[in-house]
Parts: sequence; C-alpha cells; structure tokens
Amino acid sequence: MAFFTSLVFVVLAEIGDRTQLLAICFAARYPWQTVMWGVLWATAVNHLAAVALGNYLTTVFPINYIKIGAAISFIIFALWTLKGDKLVCEDHGQKFSPFWTVFIAFFIAEMGDKTQLATIALAADYNVFLPVWVGTTLGMVIANALGIFVGALMGKKIPERTIKWIAALIFMTFGFMGLYESLPSEYLKLPYILATLIIIGCSIYLITCKWTIR
Repeated sequence: MAFFTSLVFVVLAEIGDRTQLLAICFAARYPWQTVMWGVLWATAVNHLAAVALGNYLTTVFPINYIKIGAAISFIIFALWTLKGDKLVCEDHGQKFSPFWTVFIAFFIAEMGDKTQLATIALAADYNVFLPVWVGTTLGMVIANALGIFVGALMGKKIPERTIKWIAALIFMTFGFMGLYESLPSEYLKLPYILATLIIIGCSIYLITCKWTIR
C-alpha cells in the first residue's frame, strides 16, 4: 500500500511541476536515455534523504500529529498543483557532461519542491523506508517519462487545466480523509468544517483567477 500510494502521489504531484518541465527541456537537447538516467539517480539520492527525514520525524513527534500534518500537506499539494510552475529553457553553457548536467539540475530543482515534500510526508505517514523511497523514485521516473514522450507530443491536445484539476481533487480527497481519521472529534464539527471549506474555496478562487487573467 505504501509503495503504490507513494508512486501514484508523486506521479500526480509531478504534473506541470518544474522538474517535469525541466525534463522536457533537457530532452530537447540530450538523448532521452541520458535524461532519464539523470532523473533516476538525482531522484534516488534526493528522496533517500527525504524518506530518512520523514522516518526520523516519527521518532520526534506523536504519530497522530504526523498524520494530521501529512493530511494538511496533501491539501496544500492540491492547491500547489492547481497553481503549477513555469520554466524557461535557457542554455547558459555546458560545464559538465549531459548526465551530470541533468543530475545536478534535477537534484537542485527537487530541493524544497512539492514532490520532495510529498516524499517526506508519505514517509512520516506510513513510517516505512524502502516502499516509500522506491515508490516515489519510480513515480518521478514515470512522470518525467510521460512528460517527455507523451506531454511533448500530446500536451496541446489534452487540456492542462483538466489534468491539474483531476490531480488536485485526488490530493484533496486523501487530505480530507486523513484529517477525518486523525483529528479529534471536537474538531470535526460543522463550524470548523465550513471554515476549512471556505478557506480552501477562497484559495482555489484566487488561483483560478490568475489563470483567467493570463
């Protein structure tokens, strides 16, 4: 369960993310095999540290607090997915081989990115190491492969907004389910639920307004 959930969550989180856009940029300059190997190893190293941090958090904070934090983070990831990222493909000169150029760029781009934060949250939530690490790493490879081989060819035919909404709704569902299972019953009363829905609704409205302005 931890492996499958980690894989699916990272694939969803990577939709329209800056690292996926970065993969498409690199694939236009380097062989796709080199790009995918760079993505694989950069993600494996980065998420290894993220999973270790997530597991460490379970030894510091009560597990119920961890689950609440993970659920809230999933809702934040949903809003982040709707917002999306932009990346301008620029070439400032190649200082390293293609593999190391991709590796370094992806490792840096993944620092503080929502897929890395999702990995920390998943590791803390499930409190397991290997399934989350392998699942999130494989999820990144799959998402970027789709970005290179499918998104570059069909991206103009598939509405980006529709894809982002589907991913965001899945994140929202898991977030609300996590809160329902982890929050004390006194916080599951109608006033708190309405206040939460209003805050999330306003956030979605502000994000979608930016789409309209563009």
